[in-house]
Amino acid sequence: MKLGHWLGLLALLAATVLLWSLRESLIHLFAAVVLATALCTLVGWVRSRLQCPRPLALLISLAVVALLLGIIATAVIPPFVGQFSQLINKLPEAASELIRLLRGSMATVSQMLYGRNDAAISWLRESLSNPPDLGGSAGRLLGLAGNLGSGLLQTLFVLAVALMIAAQPAAYREVAVLLVPSFYRRRFRQVLTDCGDALSAWVVGVALSSLCVGTLAAIGLSLLGVKLVAANAVLAGLLNVIPNVGPTLSTVFPMSVALLDSPWKSLAVLLLYVGVQNLESYVITPSVMHHQLRLLPGLTLTAQLLFTVLFGPLGLLLALPLAVCVQVIVRELVIRDILDPWKRQRSQQ
Repeated sequence: MKLGHWLGLLALLAATVLLWSLRESLIHLFAAVVLATALCTLVGWVRSRLQCPRPLALLISLAVVALLLGIIATAVIPPFVGQFSQLINKLPEAASELIRLLRGSMATVSQMLYGRNDAAISWLRESLSNPPDLGGSAGRLLGLAGNLGSGLLQTLFVLAVALMIAAQPAAYREVAVLLVPSFYRRRFRQVLTDCGDALSAWVVGVALSSLCVGTLAAIGLSLLGVKLVAANAVLAGLLNVIPNVGPTLSTVFPMSVALLDSPWKSLAVLLLYVGVQNLESYVITPSVMHHQLRLLPGLTLTAQLLFTVLFGPLGLLLALPLAVCVQVIVRELVIRDILDPWKRQRSQQ
């Protein structure tokens, strides 16, 4: 290899190390891009309806967002916080009830198999005799969230950058385009546009999907007579943003509350949430995301694991939009611009 090749390799390694050291800042920047895309989608909708210039549409969009946040802060958050605290306090009681049911079931099985209830599985019963201190664990988990200083600064950074990008999206896109060689800038500009369209479709789709899931969960829990409907419905809608993991976590809380009333009601809640998630997966999502890229479930789960390892909890939250952008980039830059021409050249030889 020549000296220029070695220098290029060293520059590539240095860039890789630099990007790895800045991965937390990069994931916050991507979060700002996602928020900016959501705001730009709303701005585009306002412009198409009112036929007004972009600055006015941006002001109207910000006013609508501020109004919605004000309504949520005054009408939704106070009862949700109250019900959520009750939900956390009920978890230890629900765990004790679950352990009591398990011990009773094991005694019945032992009686049927061995004619007595203290023989072959006594070790398992003893392991369940002391229920875990979920109250203390929940308190420690809530205590970990007490360090709000850095989190608040990061949130303000994401919001500020999102507003700046939403104010001048074309200018920031051109800054990114200038980072690639001049002969490839037109093509790269189109790729960035495709990524923005895919993110916009994801934002609209996940918002409608979460709203439908929260509404269906509220209706079902009300019909079943489960307590703390508002808190569980809001959690179901919010956690629906995280595929695979979120719906599973959202099922734990209403099942715990229902278990305190009766075991059959807890099973009914489980069946309700399974039905809602299947309805969301096979009916709601295909209907509201028909313009979105299709991601296979295996690829989605792999993306969640990979981005969580790389970026932490925020990577799990942003795994799906990251996967959407990565799929667009791989399809356009790798497959269409590199592999397809290479295949045609090989067939011509």
